[in-house]
Amino acid sequence: MAEVAFSKAERAYLAETIKRYFADELDQEIGGLQAEQVLDFLTVTLGPVFYNRGLQDAEAALSKKMDDFSEVIRALEMPLPVKR
Repeated sequence: MAEVAFSKAERAYLAETIKRYFADELDQEIGGLQAEQVLDFLTVTLGPVFYNRGLQDAEAALSKKMDDFSEVIRALEMPLPVKR
């Protein structure tokens, strides 16, 4: 799997969100570099858990759709003629 890479805009948004969380919830002011370090830590340690859950959810949704398709295909089957 490739390493997660955020765009500059995404990285700035995430770092600003982390700074705001620290200020609002923890009464602790941190700088941009510290927020990016927290972001890097969370990306490496927690990111795979969220990523894998997303894959599991996508697989479950696709599996359900495939079941739906199977039902539609079975409904199209033609009955075999009955021998008399």
